[in-house]
Amino acid sequence: MSSAEAKFWGISKGLCEFLWLKNLISKIGYPLETKMKLYCDNRATIQIAQNPVQYDRTKYMEVDRNFIKEKLEAKIIKFSFVKSKDQLVYILTKTISSLVSYDSLSKLGIGDIYAPT
Repeated sequence: MSSAEAKFWGISKGLCEFLWLKNLISKIGYPLETKMKLYCDNRATIQIAQNPVQYDRTKYMEVDRNFIKEKLEAKIIKFSFVKSKDQLVYILTKTISSLVSYDSLSKLGIGDIYAPT
């Protein structure tokens, strides 16, 4: 699976969860009127999602790509590029340097991982 294909799959699944939450929140009386920002660290994924032309190499991503494209055109979501080093999820999924690790922990509001709770 290519990196862009994996990103499309993740974005598609996350988008489904967002739409479910948005529907739930609106049913309890708090409709969301703003666009959801999708942060992605893969420029190819962002370009493929925003480009109406389908290439042969993207044929396995067609369903996810069309779903995401539909939500982009409906102005429900918008893509934003984020550098890989700023992805907070990487602290849980990748080997990263201690400096990036401590930076991510501070962004998550975790000061001292060894402090008793």
